[in-house]
Amino acid sequence: MSITLDMYQTIAVAVVVLILGAFLKRKISFLEKFCIPAPVIGGLIFAIFTLICYSTGILEIDFDDTLKEVCMVFFFTSVGFQANLKVLKSGGKPLLIFLVLVIILIITQNFTAIGLANLLGLDSLTGMTTGSIPMVGGHGTAGAFGPVLEDFGISGATTVCTAAATFGLVAGSLMGGPIGNRLIKKHNLLETIKNDDDTLLVEEEEKHERHFSMYAPAVFQLIIAVGIGTIFSKLLSLTGMTFPIYIGAMIAAAIMRNIGEYTGKITIHMGEINDLGGICLSLFLGIAMITLKLWQLADLALPLVILLAGQVALMFLFSYIVVFNVMGRNYDAAVLVAGTCGFGMGATPNAMANMQAICEKYEPSVKAYLIIPIVGSLFADFLNSLTITFFINLL
Repeated sequence: MSITLDMYQTIAVAVVVLILGAFLKRKISFLEKFCIPAPVIGGLIFAIFTLICYSTGILEIDFDDTLKEVCMVFFFTSVGFQANLKVLKSGGKPLLIFLVLVIILIITQNFTAIGLANLLGLDSLTGMTTGSIPMVGGHGTAGAFGPVLEDFGISGATTVCTAAATFGLVAGSLMGGPIGNRLIKKHNLLETIKNDDDTLLVEEEEKHERHFSMYAPAVFQLIIAVGIGTIFSKLLSLTGMTFPIYIGAMIAAAIMRNIGEYTGKITIHMGEINDLGGICLSLFLGIAMITLKLWQLADLALPLVILLAGQVALMFLFSYIVVFNVMGRNYDAAVLVAGTCGFGMGATPNAMANMQAICEKYEPSVKAYLIIPIVGSLFADFLNSLTITFFINLL
């Protein structure tokens, strides 16, 4: 038997799945500890249910995922609004250096994925499903670029990307704290602790205050950025390269944010935009997860394990050797290492959880708490999307 759900029924199922995921996350400490998103928890349960139904021939469900794309565009537009060049500049040399390291990490993750895929006799684009798309990008970027790879003929790319992103969340959370702790003990880094100025952190918190009356203007700013973004996307398509549908909106949002910062003529309601972006991300992930076809993972089971093991090895070596040494070989650098593992294989909340675990045991690191959220939330997704687009068009 087969049933088809329209876009309203699809988003309703997605919301029920979100509520289930949120409930289970509150009840199961493991899920809370590793910052597994509620849409992923509920979505995986539903995806397993549809897998059983499909395998037994009882039921096959078709979804109208029109609203998935709408939610995705609005989420990535909110990410574009995060690209504040004034904050990047005021963060000083350490922030710029770390941003360069993240760009190198993104490129290295993709080269590692492509190299291992070729060794296994797989298509290079199949390798991309375990590169920076799910690693630095997480579930949001996985859900966005999976369909793009499927358009290039990679069957089940969205499912593989989502599976890799879920693995990355857990692996990044497991690795970060122990690696940072080992560096601190091995090099006696508690002697290097110094108190830094946290003014910039306080200023950013103030800018992200929420006011109920400002949610409507925030929605309007998102819509305007999306509208202008369609023009940018049209112009970018004239280059002959393939860009994700949201890239124009991200660029428009970044321009609007920085015009506001430098001229003072526009007030960008960042706190409200972050909340709205979070809602859109949850809905986007909810729809993406319920439409997963887990049976498409069967042929890639063993290669996927090898590809993901390669990413774990890369993250360990890159954070332990490169990030630690380049960022100063001190206590702040060790906390940064823990944070890098978190968002380099999962998401910024995982990075913050990793750093919090270390700072609660020892001392706070203002430098790490400044750099990781700014780079992880404001710039990583933006730069990752551009890099992935370049790789896909190159391949």
